[in-house]
Amino acid sequence: MKVKKYIPDQSGLANSVGVTLDRFIKKKQDDFTFASGELSQLLRDIALAAKIVNRETNRAGLSRISGSFGHTNIQGEDQQKLDVIANIRFMRALSKGGEVCAIISEEDDEVVEFKNKSGKYVVAIDPLDGSSNIDVNVSIGTIFSIYRRVTPIGSQIRTEDIMQAGNTQVASGYIIYGSSTMLVYTTGRGVNGFTYEPSLGEFFLSHPDMKAPQNGEIYSINEGIYNQFDEGLKSYLQLCKSRKLCARYIGSLVADFHRNLLKGGIYIYPATSSLPNGKLRLLYEANALAFIAEQAGAVASNGTNRILDVMPTSLHQRTPLIIGSKKMVDEVLAINNKFSDQIL
Repeated sequence: MKVKKYIPDQSGLANSVGVTLDRFIKKKQDDFTFASGELSQLLRDIALAAKIVNRETNRAGLSRISGSFGHTNIQGEDQQKLDVIANIRFMRALSKGGEVCAIISEEDDEVVEFKNKSGKYVVAIDPLDGSSNIDVNVSIGTIFSIYRRVTPIGSQIRTEDIMQAGNTQVASGYIIYGSSTMLVYTTGRGVNGFTYEPSLGEFFLSHPDMKAPQNGEIYSINEGIYNQFDEGLKSYLQLCKSRKLCARYIGSLVADFHRNLLKGGIYIYPATSSLPNGKLRLLYEANALAFIAEQAGAVASNGTNRILDVMPTSLHQRTPLIIGSKKMVDEVLAINNKFSDQIL
């Protein structure tokens, strides 16, 4: 029998489509001495749910699944139909995968514990961020954090499994559903982005080793509530205007963060007079993006402390968030400190 050695194509007739998410995950699995494949499978489960949610969002107008669901979540926010659908999709994928023992979701009042007590991981998730943008075809997203449970495998979930600081995350990421759908994640060894190719049904590596610019020309904040900001933040915003920086605010956290991560910029949702603890949730929004930001060379703070060092005290705890290019965040914090000293 004659045997012919494989020689990669040199003709240029069939260009490589790139590295799939699945192949990339397998390649990187060796980075974790404690892992035996569960984390890799968990990331695949999230990618599968993301493909389904991507399909649902793309056909929302045709399927009559846009608009309000008629209920409010624990935050008192109106649930959109796609909020509920996305929550079901991720819950279903993660429960059937077998690697997760519990989920913290924006859409559920309490921790959802699975019957699978052998699961090693706890997932905190905002299934569909930016719900108010669904009906007007603006980018929305999913945000997730993955924690390793601290109590013995097989035992009942306890508070210490759930209330973990962001610096204990083993992975975090987001999916943005926009002009293209992207999954961006980190396992603590850099940040990589994958773009979904719908005709093949696969995520392909498109943004390897993502790095945030140290400075930027974009600031993202809801200036409609300017009068509720403290004097330090007002001073910083006036400085941005004097420098003719670009104000860009979509109102979808994932979309604003993604743009600033790629182009350089700062996103701010501060404490205000009406929301003294901020608006964004620590466990399933701020922590996940802070982990990605730091792995990409950016910074995330609540105005006084590093986000990842904050110990949560409640499931749906809110936090101010200042996140983005290092020089811009450092400048905001310096101005805040200056005004705080003047008050004292």
